[in-house]
Amino acid sequence: MTWALITDLHANRQALEAVLAHARQQGVERFALLGDFVGYGADPAWVVEQVQALQAQGAVAVQGNHDAAVAAGARPGMHADARAVVEWTRQQLGAPSLQWLAELPLRVREDAGLFTHANAYDPGGWDYVMGRSEAMRSLQAARNAQARVNVCGHMHEPMLYHLSGVGKAGDFRPQAGVRVPLPCHRQWLIIPGSCGQPRDGNPAACYAVWHPGDGVTEDGWIRFERVPYDVEAAADALRQTTLPGPLAERLARRLIAGE
Repeated sequence: MTWALITDLHANRQALEAVLAHARQQGVERFALLGDFVGYGADPAWVVEQVQALQAQGAVAVQGNHDAAVAAGARPGMHADARAVVEWTRQQLGAPSLQWLAELPLRVREDAGLFTHANAYDPGGWDYVMGRSEAMRSLQAARNAQARVNVCGHMHEPMLYHLSGVGKAGDFRPQAGVRVPLPCHRQWLIIPGSCGQPRDGNPAACYAVWHPGDGVTEDGWIRFERVPYDVEAAADALRQTTLPGPLAERLARRLIAGE
């Protein structure tokens, strides 16, 4: 079974279209969609519909912090731009979509993986996996759930962590398009990077192709991918909305940075 691991879509239709097309060309059999389907981008309704359709076909989908915020509505004291994004996004989604966002699970255990948005140790607390310390906590929580692999999003840059049988942690910043073996005697934490909002200066959308192996006789592997897409079209779509202007310019700056 080969999975496409996609996270932090952030209502970016152009990025998701490119990633889904690329993943299908790779022959993936399952999709894991790791949250933050809304927020920042111009097409929340379209993205939610695509995720729901994939979920109906057997994809895993978990809740992200932006999904939870949009489902709950703007809170007192929220930053003005964040409030504007939440309120605008809610206006684009009907009540069934908002209920679907609210009812998404925080974690799903399938195959060899524990799928979460932020981390495995407190998925609703939205802590970031900033380094080995948080990675070890997440890996230990996945081990307690009898999962060899934890897959999470939230961090918008691709990263890979591992934990040996004697508790020694390591990390690896992957290169796009290079298959990395995942020996089954180690625990693994996969962070695919953001589909809709990459933040490493490369505007290409991130996702990963994962084969878990059987955990006994066959090791798994992971390949992180970068998929170019029409960033300027995504920025133009934002400019056609009443969302805060800096959101479009942030995408446009990434386009310049990646050229």
